[in-house]
Amino acid sequence: MRLIRISLTIFGLLLAFIGLVWIGQGSGYFPYPASSFMINQSPWMLRGAIVAIIGLATIFLARRLIR
Repeated sequence: MRLIRISLTIFGLLLAFIGLVWIGQGSGYFPYPASSFMINQSPWMLRGAIVAIIGLATIFLARRLIR
């Protein structure tokens, strides 16, 4: 069970990080790479927020429910 909890926590952290990057690119605050199709595109801000929330929920569930 401990391995599952650690794995889900790492997976949740990765999802949260990816979501934050998508939010940054969609809003134009993180314009890297310069030729990215995601820069200044508001749908990517919404998708990033959803992915980040899923990542945080995964972390919460892994830490709280799996013991």
